Amino acid sequence: MTILITGSNGLLGQKLVKLLLDQGVEVVATSRGANRINYLSMPFEYCEMDITEEDEVNKVMAKYSPDVVIHTAAMTNVDQCEKEQEECRLLNVTAVKNLVEACEVQQSFLIHLSTDFIFDGEAGPYSEDDKANPISFYGQSKLDAEQLVKAASCHWAILRTVLVYGITPGMSRSNIILWVKENLENGKPLNIVDDQWRTPTLAEDLAMGCYLAAKNRATGIFNISGEEMLTPYDMAMKTASYFDLDASLITKVDASTFSQLAKRPAKTGFILDKAKKVLNYQPHTFEEGIRILDAQVKSQ
Repeated sequence: MTILITGSNGLLGQKLVKLLLDQGVEVVATSRGANRINYLSMPFEYCEMDITEEDEVNKVMAKYSPDVVIHTAAMTNVDQCEKEQEECRLLNVTAVKNLVEACEVQQSFLIHLSTDFIFDGEAGPYSEDDKANPISFYGQSKLDAEQLVKAASCHWAILRTVLVYGITPGMSRSNIILWVKENLENGKPLNIVDDQWRTPTLAEDLAMGCYLAAKNRATGIFNISGEEMLTPYDMAMKTASYFDLDASLITKVDASTFSQLAKRPAKTGFILDKAKKVLNYQPHTFEEGIRILDAQVKSQ
């Protein structure tokens, strides 16, 4: 089985390349710019591909004719999407149209990554069948992309996820665990939101969900996230507890304290029954996620 990954330089992309190689899958990694995954010992194919360029997508897809395409690339900064709507639409919708059409020609199985932000947060946690109602431009762009995938004539799966966290070698992008740890170690007080609920997702778990969908050729929509409903404040307190840091530096605040361009849904989070039953998906707990992250930091 040959699997082509878009956005292979990103957090999920890098986790996917490693997992798939470990599983003996033939991998074609694609992204903008040079390959950043130069720390893996196992060989794999890397090809630069700009998913917003239709001709480029068609050429790469024709060259490799992959059995499966896992589309991880997207513009995910919610406020940036609100501000730069044309760019957001290009990366999150037009690019998906290009991939869908190429997958139809090659008859590749398309696995598309989506988000909890397609929901308004009024009735979380959500199942796969709940009605979408995005309240941000980012959420709308991801919902529009889902519609394109659903209309595709090739086989497809949509994997929705929530607040992905993790690290990879050489990536500067932080996450709530490392951010809280660093600030508390430096004795800095933190104001952290306690009125937004999510089911945070370890990047390794999301990569496994993608692999299970590909391996089982599981079509349809699947929720792939963590299982625990937590606020950022809950996450910060669990982080402080794990690293034995001073939790008294953490203060609960509500979201209105912060001025953000895009609206955020108050309570999303996912019900995972379908993914557990169909894919045998089993996510780590948030504490286990912290432990995995800690071990990875120490091994770098």
